[in-house]
Amino acid sequence: MAAPFDLRFDCGRICLDLMATTGRRAERLAGPEHLAAWLVGSGVVPGSTQLGAVDRGWVVRFRMLRELLRRVVHDELRGRAAEADLHLLNAAATAAVPPARAVRTEDGVLVRAFTGPPDCTGLLAAVARDAIGMLTDAVARGQLRQCEGESCSLVYLDTSRGRRRRWCSSEVCGNRERVARHRRRATRRADGAVAEAKVQAQAQAVGGASVAGVR
Repeated sequence: MAAPFDLRFDCGRICLDLMATTGRRAERLAGPEHLAAWLVGSGVVPGSTQLGAVDRGWVVRFRMLRELLRRVVHDELRGRAAEADLHLLNAAATAAVPPARAVRTEDGVLVRAFTGPPDCTGLLAAVARDAIGMLTDAVARGQLRQCEGESCSLVYLDTSRGRRRRWCSSEVCGNRERVARHRRRATRRADGAVAEAKVQAQAQAVGGASVAGVR
C-alpha cells in the first residue's frame, strides 16, 4: 500500500526519512496533515497518538530541522559538518518526549502508546537524537550513501549484500537510470546507422563517378 501524500520510509533511519520529504522540487511536508502522516509512518509516534495539535508552526519547525539534517549529513559524507550546525543538532536533541508504554488492544495485541500528548519540541528531539545516534555509530556511518540518480540528493543506509545499492529507490531513480541508459544506447545505434548510411552513399557516389570517367 502506498504511503499517504507520497511519503517515503525506505531510507533506513528516521532522520533520513525526514530528509526524504523534499527533493526534485517536491515538498512533501506541505501542511499539518502531511506532517501528522509522516510522524506516524516514520514511527516517531505510535499510530494511536492524537495529533490534533499539529499546526503550521510544527511544519515550519520540522522543515528547519530537515534543512539542518541535510547540511550535517551531506557535510559529514564529504568531510566534516560545521561546528555551529552540530551545536544546533545537539541543542535540538535535549527535550524529552512522553515515555512510551505497552498497551494491550481489544484483540490482545500489545502496542506502543505514549503516556501523554507529545509536543513539537519533544518530537523534534526524537528525530535529532536518531541523527546523533546514526552519525556516532561507525557501522551506520559506513552504510551512508547518496543516491547516484541524476539530480537526486537523497541519502540512505546501504544494508544490501555486498553494499551494492546505488539508488535511493530502484523503482524511482533506478528506473530513470535504466530508461536513460536505454535511450543513450538507442541514440548511439541510430547515430551509427546514419553514419554508416552516409559512408555507403559516399562510396556509391565515388564508384559511380569512377565508372563514368572510364566511359
